[in-house]
Amino acid sequence: MGTRPEAIKLGPVIQELRRHPEAFHVTVCVTAQHREMLDQMLQVFEIRPDFDLNLMQPGQSLTALTARVLTTIEPVFREVNPDLVLVQGDTTTTFAGALAAFYQRIPVGHIEAGLRTFDLWHPFPEEMNRVFAGRLSALHFAATPAAQQNLLNEGVNSSFVHVTGNTGIDALLFVQREILAGRLEPAYRFVPKANRKLIVVTVHRRESFGDGLRRIASGLQSIARRADVQIVIPVHPNPNVRPVLDEYLGSLPTVTMVEPLDYVSFVDLMRQAYLLITDSGGVQEEGPSLGKPILVVREKTERPEAVEAGSVALVGTDERLLVHQATRLLEDPIEYRRRAFVHNPYGDGQASPRIASLIHSFLSE
Repeated sequence: MGTRPEAIKLGPVIQELRRHPEAFHVTVCVTAQHREMLDQMLQVFEIRPDFDLNLMQPGQSLTALTARVLTTIEPVFREVNPDLVLVQGDTTTTFAGALAAFYQRIPVGHIEAGLRTFDLWHPFPEEMNRVFAGRLSALHFAATPAAQQNLLNEGVNSSFVHVTGNTGIDALLFVQREILAGRLEPAYRFVPKANRKLIVVTVHRRESFGDGLRRIASGLQSIARRADVQIVIPVHPNPNVRPVLDEYLGSLPTVTMVEPLDYVSFVDLMRQAYLLITDSGGVQEEGPSLGKPILVVREKTERPEAVEAGSVALVGTDERLLVHQATRLLEDPIEYRRRAFVHNPYGDGQASPRIASLIHSFLSE
């Protein structure tokens, strides 16, 4: 794993596998594609990597990162000689890790398999990463029936495609329980001003950099001029993001920009929110479990289930549509209640035990 989303979604799986030492010996290798944000999640799940490749470098290209993952992870696979390599999602670490395992003739299990927008440029490079990882995998853990069907349509043998739910929901519900029980304490707590509706925003997609991000920021600027809102933006560390947000939002008193939050603090912030605005896949999955309506500032999504249920609206980078949708939710209580309800088409919090059982069956054959 290399990024925080991977750690969020692999953490519960690693915990579950380690509950059964009689069946599994687990070795954890991290590339640290996103160093600090990854380390935060490893601490939450009390995971100490067996191998830390520490590949994060400022400004490195996707080509350079892919090459470095391939060349540094090969010796790890040769030393450990695993029976199965687990990868998650659609990062460069996922794709390159799966390819390196394939070169060593090691079976790959792909967690959160089958997500598709059917457009290689949206999201970029994630759509290509997950398509390639799927082709390289022997075992596919799909979060939903729709994701399963995508794989079957691509000709994957149905015997190796399993609907498990999303392990990100396992992580979310675990952290929420720990916060409520007082066993996990958010490092950052935001207290909105009285009579202000809290809007939490996350933006980081490469395909939006430039004009798309400027349109999003302009729409947020219009929303932030309202007297009844408070906007909090944990700013992604990518250097393409902060200058644009600073230009449009930096001087507005209703906007608070903070450094990237640890996951516990971010879950706590989402719990307080009235509305979520995001281009994150993980937030699209987490929001429905918290009963929060979501506006997705992407042109396409590989997670259509919550859109179909009504809790998620796809607004793209169209600033007028973003402002229109946000205004409806802020001013129309009937519309808000229609879209703010606790449900989750992505999982019930039990994906990790299902995956562990399927891995055990696969390795026992």
